Amino acid sequence: MTYAHITGWGKCIPPARISNDEISQLVDTNDEWITSRTGIKARRVSHVSTAELATVAAKHAIACAGIDAKDIDLVLLATCTPSTMVANTASLVQKNIGAVGAAAMDTNAACSGFLYAIQAATAQIQAGMIKKAVVIAAERMTWYVNWDRRDSAVLFGDGAGAVVLEAADTPAGLLATKTGCDSEDRDILHITNFGSDLNKYVPIGPSDLLFEGREIFKRAVKGMSEACDDVLTQANLSLDDIDVLVPHQANLRIIQAIQHRLKVPDEKVMVNIGEYGNTSAATIAIALCEAVEQGLIKPHANIMSAAFGAGLTWAASYIKWGERVTPISVSDAALPPCDKTGLELVAPAVAACKGSDQ
Repeated sequence: MTYAHITGWGKCIPPARISNDEISQLVDTNDEWITSRTGIKARRVSHVSTAELATVAAKHAIACAGIDAKDIDLVLLATCTPSTMVANTASLVQKNIGAVGAAAMDTNAACSGFLYAIQAATAQIQAGMIKKAVVIAAERMTWYVNWDRRDSAVLFGDGAGAVVLEAADTPAGLLATKTGCDSEDRDILHITNFGSDLNKYVPIGPSDLLFEGREIFKRAVKGMSEACDDVLTQANLSLDDIDVLVPHQANLRIIQAIQHRLKVPDEKVMVNIGEYGNTSAATIAIALCEAVEQGLIKPHANIMSAAFGAGLTWAASYIKWGERVTPISVSDAALPPCDKTGLELVAPAVAACKGSDQ
């Protein structure tokens, strides 16, 4: 049987940062209110496009794997904030990294997107269609933020993460997975004023983000926990066999609730929401990279990951790590310098939101 090993990993974190104290200058909130409800202390704001974030993350992952980009067969980008719809954003990333001739496609499952994409790329490797893939999750979520809505304005941030998958004969990589969608309740997390259903001749204005926090919380905990149970059964594992839990970083309370239901101790849970906020599909990709960097993921570790997003999509995955936890090579890829603060970057969007109320 063929497996899809994770042989490279990389991330891209924008330098501009907005703390809770700073965001309180934009919306009626404060650090205590945000931290106690979400666990978020700050978020990053990108000064570049989603494609540029994805490109840097991919270059780091490719260098880490020690492969030539020309040998990649598939560039798969998970995002709900593409730089362009036509052509797809993955095609620009393919061009930027030099993956000449590789298939390139975007996939959108919102916050579950990275796990959906890992599943899709793994299936192609297992079927013998491809041998090497770079799977990227990149988001510019602050582009969607409506600064007149406190409940959602404080939640989101920007960033990207990536992994390289390579065909191998030994059991490792994604070994069990469960994905699904509870579409009957899709309206509780929904942006209503973007897409081809709209009259294109009418100005769009700030995003109309519908966000029912309590309902999302209940469904996220239930959906991710049940998906994890399903994956453990598939893999014939017990909870004691799991070395690391890498959950979607949407809300610290959700993470803690899932941790409690799965009976996973604190030292086995990767949490970085405090500094980055919710970067949608990119959260698990970034957290996976940082779990390796921090030594939480060790050789042959059993990793459980779960996500829940708009749609309402959900996913859980059991990943068996390989032998290597250090990069073969290191890329010098970096974003261009940013000469603005986080508040300065979002100022035009804030002004547009305020202006739409007048």
